[in-house]
Amino acid sequence: MSVLMVNEYADFNTLKELLGATDGNLASHTKALEKAEYILVEKQFIGRKPNTRYSATKLGKAEFRKHIEALEKLIKKT
Repeated sequence: MSVLMVNEYADFNTLKELLGATDGNLASHTKALEKAEYILVEKQFIGRKPNTRYSATKLGKAEFRKHIEALEKLIKKT
C-alpha cells in the first residue's frame, strides 16, 4: 500500500515487480484490500492489452497512517 501512498496509482505489473509477489498472491491481497474499501480497482484496456490499476481510497490512506503510527509507537518502546 505504501506504493499507492507515494504515487496516485500503480498498475498490477508495477506492484507485482515492486513487491516481489506472485500473480495469485497479489490478486488475493488486492481483492481483500478492495473488499475493505482501502483501494479502488480500475480495469481498462491500453491498446489491446488489459490493464488493472489500483489507487488508495481516503479510508485506505487513513488506515495506513494509523498502521504506521502504531508501528512507530512499537519502535519507540524498544
